[in-house]
Order: sequence, then C-alpha cells, then structure tokens
Amino acid sequence: MPNIAAPHVPERPIPLMRDIYKKILPEVHLQLDIWKRKAGRMPDAELRQQALASMTTKQFHCEGGGIYGLIARPDRLHSVLRFIVAYQTISDYLDNLCDRSVSMDEANFRHLHQSMIDAVTGTFTADNYYQLQDNQEDGGYLRALVQTCHEALQNLPNYDLYKENVRILCELYCDLQVYKHIALDKREQALHTWWNKHRDRYPELEWYEFAAATGSTLGIFYYVALASYDEGTRELNDTVFEAYFPYIQGLHILLDYLIDQKEDREEGDLNFCFYYPSEEEKLQRIEWISREARNRASQLPNAPFHLMMVEGLLGMYLSSPKVKEQEDVLQISRRLLKRRKLSTWFFFLNAWYIHRKGRKI
Repeated sequence: MPNIAAPHVPERPIPLMRDIYKKILPEVHLQLDIWKRKAGRMPDAELRQQALASMTTKQFHCEGGGIYGLIARPDRLHSVLRFIVAYQTISDYLDNLCDRSVSMDEANFRHLHQSMIDAVTGTFTADNYYQLQDNQEDGGYLRALVQTCHEALQNLPNYDLYKENVRILCELYCDLQVYKHIALDKREQALHTWWNKHRDRYPELEWYEFAAATGSTLGIFYYVALASYDEGTRELNDTVFEAYFPYIQGLHILLDYLIDQKEDREEGDLNFCFYYPSEEEKLQRIEWISREARNRASQLPNAPFHLMMVEGLLGMYLSSPKVKEQEDVLQISRRLLKRRKLSTWFFFLNAWYIHRKGRKI
C-alpha cells in the first residue's frame, strides 16, 4: 500500500492533546455555536427542544469526531470540520427525534434518515424529510445541515474515491437507527432479518456486535479527512474500510453501550451488551474486538494516530462517571484497563477531566 502518511499528523499523546485543544475544539465549538443559534430559531417547539438537547447532551460526539480533522490537509481543515460537525449534528438530532417519537413508524424514521444519505451523496432526494412526522416546521434547519455537508465535500478534491464506501457506512448506520427505534415487539426480528443479509461477510461476529459496529460515524470522518488530499488509492480505500468496519467502530459503540447499561435497563431501551450470555464472555469479546482494532489500526497510514484513537476510546468511555455506578461495568473496566499502555492512562485522565470540567456550549 502506498505510504501517504502525513508528517503533520500527531503520533504521540502530548502533541495529539495539544493539537486537539489548539486546532480542533475551538473550531468545533464555533460550528456548534452556529447550529445552536439556528436551532434556537426553529418555529416548532418540539423540534427546537430536541435539536438543542442533542447539542447539549451529545456535544462530545462532535468533539471526538473532530479529532479526525487532524489527519486532514491543513489548508482544508475548515471544510473537514464543517462536514464533521454538520453530519454528526444531523445524527444526534435525528437520534433524539426517533427516541422521542410516539409513532415508532419505520417509514418515518427512514424518511428522516434519508437526510444523512443525501448529506454524503450530494443530493436532495426529498423535498421534506419530515413528511411523515407530526412536527415539521424546523425553519430549514435540517436542510441547511445537509447543504453544509454538500458544500464542505465539494471543497475536498478526492472525495469521489471514497464516496461509495462512505455511502455504505452511512446506509448501514441509517438501517440501524431505523430498526432500533421501531416498536419493541418488531425490533429484534427486524435486526435479525437485517443481519441475515450480512452475516456471511462477517462470520466472526455475533448479530449484536455487527449492529453495534454500524452505529459509529468514525470511519466516515476518516474518509472525509483523507478526501482532503489530492492522492489516494483503491487499496487504501479498502484497507480503511476493513479497519474501521467492524473493528474500530465496533469497539467504539460497544464501549458506549457498556457504560449505558444501567440507564438503558431502567428506561427499557435497546442495549447490545445485554445480549452477551455472561459478563465473562462480554469482557472476552470486547477484549478481542479491541485487539483486532489495534491490529487493523497498525496497518493504516499514520498508524500511531489510529492506535491512539483506539486507546482514546478506552480512556474516554471507561473514565465516565457512569462506570462507578455499575459494579459489573466497573469490574469489566478494571480488567480492560489492566496492563494497558501508558497512553491509555494518559487519555483516561484527560477524558476524566473533560467529563467533569469540559466546556459546555
């Protein structure tokens, strides 16, 4: 595989954190401020509430995704971050809308999520993404987010090379969002039917691990950052896909579900960690996925960066205050962190601080 590793990409923890605080977070917060002001002008009170809540409670999604901007060509960093913040904001907003939906209507959820597919394909296939929603008046908010994604991608010279794999990851993500939000008595069967279409390609996974891997946007963000360069290869395109899906993305979302178990149990929400037959198997499978994530990350350009992202996922999620509230999760966390690299603890401590002291927009 041709080496297109960029010399400006940080490959050690301290330079990485320095660049995150100096180059990434200020721009991410600026972009979020823009969208928060626009969301605050929505005519419909329910849509306005969900849009604002998604940026308040899930701000760290944009902050974490924004780290991939460090891979971008420096003179195109602004376009990459514009896309990441706009796209992740769509994702978080629609997740809130579907969570709060009374209808649990599959057609409605799919129509809403067509906006995410349009965002990465440069199209507007629907005049009104809210067509099947009771609440519709958003003052052009969702369409503006999609348009911003289009404009950002148009400034990236090599997006066409990665566009098809981005679309695949996006469609998998949208499928998950549709199936996990439909009526409870239909949800699991729909997820199994969906898995049956993909299981031959991923025989090493359980159905709930596949589903978890589809729920991350990290692979899309890496592709968009790579698209900021003039060069790239089909071989690199495939290597990125095989590293991020299912392994790095799977680790990302399984850790997210791991720490949310108490909350999801109390609220009756779907959680893929519930499907492991025992706590020991849950631990062993997450350990295996984390090893595979590291192995695949080591094959990518700027491999130390991606390895730090894997360690950073462990540090960020396992430092959450939610861990100490759940004895079973605390025990798994301790075992996952045991004998980890010094860099994992570096990210753990940084994430611990951000969880408790980070700036809220």
